[in-house]
Amino acid sequence: MEKSEKPKHFVLVHGACHGAWCWYKVVTLLRSKGHRVTALDMAAAGVHPKRLEELTSFSDYCNPLLEFMAALTPEERVILVGHSLGGFCISLAMERFPQKIEVAVFISSFVPSPDTDILAIRQEYHKQLDYMDSQFTFGNGADKLPTSFLFGPKFLSSQFYQLSPPEDMSLATLLMRPVVFYHRPEFQKEMALSKENYGSVPRVYLICENENSIKQGFQKWVIENNPCDEVKMIPGADHMAMFSKPRELCSCLQEIAEKY
Repeated sequence: MEKSEKPKHFVLVHGACHGAWCWYKVVTLLRSKGHRVTALDMAAAGVHPKRLEELTSFSDYCNPLLEFMAALTPEERVILVGHSLGGFCISLAMERFPQKIEVAVFISSFVPSPDTDILAIRQEYHKQLDYMDSQFTFGNGADKLPTSFLFGPKFLSSQFYQLSPPEDMSLATLLMRPVVFYHRPEFQKEMALSKENYGSVPRVYLICENENSIKQGFQKWVIENNPCDEVKMIPGADHMAMFSKPRELCSCLQEIAEKY
């Protein structure tokens, strides 16, 4: 692959239960084009040393990204890429560090906005999703809602990885960790976004054509209610586009890098 004439710095943020490891193909391809790439583990994900029980807020979960953004020099600007739950993570970074971001890319993800009821979006999404053999933990006996969950093998093979190589599916079953179930009012308060900060960052949405979990209808509803500057389709990709269509995903990211 030819190297880019204008190398950029991509910061990749994984989705629920996954880690920086899920970007290994994309990291390799982007670096081969001359880009700088940073793939981060959120707290208590991947090889991050934190335990789930130590997280008291969504900001705690996103802290590795927030610390990374804070450490950038005033002259540095990055392209933030969030997959699935990672869309909320990069949104928090957009609100706090808008001047350090060239463009934010949401892949088969949630796209909040200053006018969005985030809890309503999450509830609507969970209504249309069958978690199948996923494991839920109820940490508070008085709370009917789960406090954390871990995707099950049957769920992964039918909803996330149905078009991905089987070895990547096997990798996921070995490396995934539970994630906190963010659904309480505190989450809504943490994700309060402003037009001045979050709204000033260009946003691009990438739809995975053969997505089984976040249905295209739901994705279109999210995009219509929270308009992005651009919407692209990744042909033939399942939810895990970084595994099923890594080259096509990288082509989209390269186009975005050249435009923004």
